[in-house]
Amino acid sequence: MLKTTIALAIFGIPIIGGSIFLFVCIIRALLKYIHSKDVRNAKQATRVSLGETIKAHRMRCQMTQEFVADALGVSRQSVSKWETGTSDPSTSNLIALAKLFKISPEELLSEVS
Repeated sequence: MLKTTIALAIFGIPIIGGSIFLFVCIIRALLKYIHSKDVRNAKQATRVSLGETIKAHRMRCQMTQEFVADALGVSRQSVSKWETGTSDPSTSNLIALAKLFKISPEELLSEVS
């Protein structure tokens, strides 16, 4: 009986205390996440994706997805996936896109945030 009480005091109390501490930390993290919704929405509104940048330059140059695809030697579906953000162009395709749009690759990527 005494051994059980001592064992509970030695092992049980720290486990209960640790569980309470962990629970409090989780609640604090969730509250912080919930209160940061406005900041997350603001960042999302100002973020420009690579796909949006590619589409903007394609439209500026009055090119179709088919034309861009033929010029780069890829499928039209690939260009569509780049513009929707489903996939990203390879480095060589990114450089070819910049040449096609008559801008530098750095300029193309600098617009992405």
